[in-house]
Amino acid sequence: MPIQEGKSSDKYIKALTDISRAITSDLFLEDLLKLIVMVTAKGMDVDICSLWLVDEEESPPKIRLKATQAIAPEYLENRVLELNEGVVGHVVTQKKALSIKNVLRSRRFKEKAMARKLGLASLLGVPLQLQNDKVIGALNCFTSVPYDFTETEFNLMNAVANQAAVAIRNTELMVQTRVIEQELETRKMVERAKETLMQRGSMNGEQAHRWMQKRSMDSRKSMRQIAEAILLSEDLERE
Repeated sequence: MPIQEGKSSDKYIKALTDISRAITSDLFLEDLLKLIVMVTAKGMDVDICSLWLVDEEESPPKIRLKATQAIAPEYLENRVLELNEGVVGHVVTQKKALSIKNVLRSRRFKEKAMARKLGLASLLGVPLQLQNDKVIGALNCFTSVPYDFTETEFNLMNAVANQAAVAIRNTELMVQTRVIEQELETRKMVERAKETLMQRGSMNGEQAHRWMQKRSMDSRKSMRQIAEAILLSEDLERE
């Protein structure tokens, strides 16, 4: 049963505190998403919480289920929606919360068979919205009995969703930064390995690069691993 007014303040503060900690933590994205749905489900005292993210690498963009604390296989299977499809699509495109008291009677809610099997009744969905108004996904919670969500619960979900959006974007940027740093480091290492090969023999830069590529394909190792091996052997020879 969702939070009661008498308990709402403590749960409200606890949920926001947990998400705030996640913003400054070094969690991987998958772990962060799991934390968000667990915190939201506990804070809202609901049966199922799910988090969807817009996949902008698709053309046109899709919305993918990325995390849920539900253990039912029906809810965990790979699920993808069009940008304007269903409740999630509506929340994302309209950029505002949506409450449905009985999902089985809602034309907008598309997954009625799953709702019957899992015993889902009411839904509250809110957008994951950044400060620049960009929506990156949606956060949903379900109850097992018909329920009218209170204004306090709307506020809690919106606050958690806003915090979650920031945490998700910060984590994505952190991952992108790490990838870029690794790519730059790999390029520098490959260049150093090429110079080593050029100094050892009669190969020019292009020939050295092709030799490393062939070694990479033949050994099924990355260019970085080949470069590391060349540089390590050079260090050993110097010693």
